[in-house]
Amino acid sequence: MTTEPLATPPKRKTRNFALLSNRAGAAFMLPAGLLVSVFVIVPFFWVIFVSFTNRTLIGATALNPQFVGLGNYLALFDPATFFQRGQFGFSLILTTQFVLASALLGQALLGLLLAWLIQTVPPWIKRITETFVIAAWILPEVVIGFAWFAFLDYDNGTFNMLLESLGLPPGDFLLQQPFWVIVVFNTWRGAAFSMMLFNSAFSSIPPSYFQAADVAGASSWQKFRDIGLPLIRGHIVTDLILITMWTFNTFTPFLLTNGGPSYRTELVSIYNYRVAFQDFQFGKGAAVGVIMMLINLAFALIYLSLGRKRAPK
Repeated sequence: MTTEPLATPPKRKTRNFALLSNRAGAAFMLPAGLLVSVFVIVPFFWVIFVSFTNRTLIGATALNPQFVGLGNYLALFDPATFFQRGQFGFSLILTTQFVLASALLGQALLGLLLAWLIQTVPPWIKRITETFVIAAWILPEVVIGFAWFAFLDYDNGTFNMLLESLGLPPGDFLLQQPFWVIVVFNTWRGAAFSMMLFNSAFSSIPPSYFQAADVAGASSWQKFRDIGLPLIRGHIVTDLILITMWTFNTFTPFLLTNGGPSYRTELVSIYNYRVAFQDFQFGKGAAVGVIMMLINLAFALIYLSLGRKRAPK
């Protein structure tokens, strides 16, 4: 008995799926690439170009700006006026203090402590804490700014009413301590991001690590120092990079103090706004923007290098 050979299936036409996939990917990326080019890349190089001119928003130089080279940068770093109030150097030093107090010692540290503490509390307390802290972060900046202004108002502010009900004298905090007002305000608002980031980082640590530490009799501080911190080092670096740049560039304190009184809260971002849009010196304002970009880049490189050096092997 003979068996017939099996019929071979007809050959199907093959397509170059790799080429099709590349073309489809390019088509999907094209709209995003156009948006990034129009709103990020082109303005980026335009600001750099404008920083070398004397362009203004009004007057003859608004239409026919002249190339001044490094003139705007030399004016910003003029040693005769660099540290005077209302000048770039004063705002830069003030912003550095603001970043150290609000971002590093305020948001990062407070967010880290809150994230660690809510790991040990009952779930209902954890949910309530997260709700109140996150509410400060998700509300619009304008709403938060005017709410704090009303809260600290000398004549009709809620805070002074509370002080008077306790028999304490009221205070004009926006006038007497404006810097610490914006530090507390920015810390209160920004700690939520750090708390959520660190909370997710602590939650990703296997529970067996902490259970073994409990068996060994480790205290909460020892577990935090020897287990928690080393395992979330990458998250700490990410948080520091983001909140440092956000705090350095923040404009929200303007809603509380308008940069005053007497330039005591005029951060670099507020100084940039005043120079470019109130004094109409757009070329000088562009130079401030370029310097801010370089400082942000330096912050990111420093944090990334520290994260690589201290990363566990």
